[in-house]
Amino acid sequence: MNQTELNIPSVGFGLWKIAKEDCADAVYQAIKAGYRHLDSACDYGNEKEVGDGIKRAIEDGLCTREDLWVTSKLWNTYHRPAHVQVALERTLADLQLDYLDLYLIHFPIAQPFVPFEERYPPEWMSSEGKMEIEQVPLFETWKAMESVCDLGLTRQIGVCNYNSGLLHDLMSYARIKPTMLQIESHPYLTQTRLIRLAKQYGLSVTAFSPLGALSYLELDMANKNESVLEQAVVKQAAERLGKTPAQVVLRWGIQRGNAIIPKTTNPKRLIENLNIFDFVLSDDEMQAIDELNCNRRFNDPGHFCEAAFNRFHPIYD
Repeated sequence: MNQTELNIPSVGFGLWKIAKEDCADAVYQAIKAGYRHLDSACDYGNEKEVGDGIKRAIEDGLCTREDLWVTSKLWNTYHRPAHVQVALERTLADLQLDYLDLYLIHFPIAQPFVPFEERYPPEWMSSEGKMEIEQVPLFETWKAMESVCDLGLTRQIGVCNYNSGLLHDLMSYARIKPTMLQIESHPYLTQTRLIRLAKQYGLSVTAFSPLGALSYLELDMANKNESVLEQAVVKQAAERLGKTPAQVVLRWGIQRGNAIIPKTTNPKRLIENLNIFDFVLSDDEMQAIDELNCNRRFNDPGHFCEAAFNRFHPIYD
């Protein structure tokens, strides 16, 4: 099943790092601006507010539920089969929806269960205040994902942050095949081989952090001098086309055949990020931007888990 068959809008609204107090209005304004693809997750801690924004938009006639593509993700602490359905049902209750369009395994990392009443979202720390790992095989989690799909709680299932080895393994046992791979991808991390493999298996691909370092500056996980928007090839294309550097980079993302999920609460940029369908990058421009790749990964558990939680836990080589 390819992206066209999934009918997922190419440009989505990413909900990571949007503060609770701003989130409901941000979702409403995004839908009002024309966004129909919302990328949420339990771990973002704002799904109730996302649901409030969706409900208001539907009540005001901006859209119907069927117009929207809503994605959410299974957090690490709910990998045991007994917890997958209850985690999804909590997400649906918060979002005030009867079903998701897509439910993803957030990370190929299983951690001990944390009850909702103890802490929600549970984040990366266990009840003892440490990052701990639970021995849950990914195939068991996937079987439970298939079960919630069978029940109609989600229409599609997929994975985030998988590498090629895990993808090969998943495709060897999946009864219901994943329809989406969501990964970090931008001009500094093109992930060409992984994307090619995913599409060879019939998966669509969604690129998170499509603008690269901009998503990570406030978290001290990137430096200002790492902005792809300052690259000469990006600026030259922007000047030729009368577009902004950000629009050029986002266009590069969808022109590769992927969906992208930029995040902003700036009203001007909200519109700007959608206005990337009235121009095309040349083959030379696409190639020049491809060549910016330096395999710079910003969202890497192998780095941030050790720095923040005192546990070395890489999932990428």
